[in-house]
Amino acid sequence: MKHTLDKTVLSVKGLLTLTDVTIPAYQRPYKWTVKNISELFADINSHLDKSAYRLGSVVFHQPESNEEHRLDIVDGQQRTLTLMLAVWAIIETRLAELERQDLQEALTQLKPSIEGFMGRQRFASQVSEYNLYQNYQELKRRVSHREFNEQHIDFLLNRCQLVVFVLTDLSEAFQFFDSQNARGRDLDPHDLLKAFHLREFASHEVELKAASVAHWEGLPSDDLANLFASYLYRVRQWSQGNSARFFGKDEVGLFKGINLDQIGQFPYVESLRIAHHFVDDYNNQYQRKIDGQKMRFPFHLDQMVINGRRFFEMAEHYQQQVSAIISSEHASTHTQKPLMIQGIVLGEMATQILRTLNSYRNRYRTGDQYIRTMFDCALIFYIDKFGGQSLSAAIEKSFIWAYRCRIRQQVVQLATMDKYVLENNLFRVIKEARVPGDVLSIPLLTIRASENNNNRRTGNYEQDELVRLFKEMNYYE
Repeated sequence: MKHTLDKTVLSVKGLLTLTDVTIPAYQRPYKWTVKNISELFADINSHLDKSAYRLGSVVFHQPESNEEHRLDIVDGQQRTLTLMLAVWAIIETRLAELERQDLQEALTQLKPSIEGFMGRQRFASQVSEYNLYQNYQELKRRVSHREFNEQHIDFLLNRCQLVVFVLTDLSEAFQFFDSQNARGRDLDPHDLLKAFHLREFASHEVELKAASVAHWEGLPSDDLANLFASYLYRVRQWSQGNSARFFGKDEVGLFKGINLDQIGQFPYVESLRIAHHFVDDYNNQYQRKIDGQKMRFPFHLDQMVINGRRFFEMAEHYQQQVSAIISSEHASTHTQKPLMIQGIVLGEMATQILRTLNSYRNRYRTGDQYIRTMFDCALIFYIDKFGGQSLSAAIEKSFIWAYRCRIRQQVVQLATMDKYVLENNLFRVIKEARVPGDVLSIPLLTIRASENNNNRRTGNYEQDELVRLFKEMNYYE
């Protein structure tokens, strides 16, 4: 028999009124941190004007032979516990002083069911206990703040909602839980970003939504995944001096920036706001219908992301930029003509470097591909900042910087690459440079033959194409 709660929508108040909720022993620890709480409160703040706001779902399992009508949480534990802590913090710090009678009554009604839960629930894990304690302290700080007013309390209790599922068969409950989680797993980080930035469109830009997302939808998912994971994420992290190994769901926050309609009039936002409106105004003037000109937003790889439409434009811009740079780098190795990148004819040495990188024997080994990514990221970041200015010299510099790691290491793993970048951070140099010379003048050490571990196994020191280039450029002794 289906439970009357199954497939219903409950307000937070409704959810916390349930008296038989239990967290079963098989549940993983409570892992939400202060960061998750900040995100929850930011969400509440930005949706205050809505009649209702969905916080997600909760899946309960109710055993059929259940005398006490116990409801075990199968999915949604993190969210439910946090909401419970938040409401308890409001009861503790605000109940006595509330002016609105209805809120006083609602919180007084909730008190016994929350107390009952806290009295009977035990947490086996110290991780859970630690996080619950820390989060409760943070929630008390937040709800006792003057800015968190009675309108916020009303919104949290009555207009924040959750969809509730109740299943009586435990294996069915786990199956449901897995399918919910699998659905989440199928969503690549870039899909999560798409969903986030679609919600961030300004209300007057509805007709622009389709056009902005069309390019995104037209690209193979693997191309987008690669654009973010291999290039945009790494450049962004490394240029800030942070590790950049895997781009997963926990890292998507890096590409969530500011909503220009909702962010305050902070001085740092001014230049972005000016550029945003100027570009739109320029492109919408009647003269554009005559001269056919179009200005693109001046994106930079390490700048603050503007949420919504500009995010999709940024992804399109870098998809084109990165694939153009990579395909120019990989241009035919058979012709003797100098290579070109971004319309710039490359010098002899730079051309030779790229031809070698595209043809040397070990280029497909995993470690060599990590080094190539490092080299490509540095080049993309340099071009993003300085265009084609001194590009050949930048290619030479980036090559010596990146492939020094390859020649000195017998094995290059993902961690090797990441550690090398952070200890010899060319990305920070590019980020802080004012002119190309600031990048091109950084000193790089020569490699001694005794440091060459890449060729130690084979003994092919002299035949190695990378070593030959290093010698020719006077970086090997």
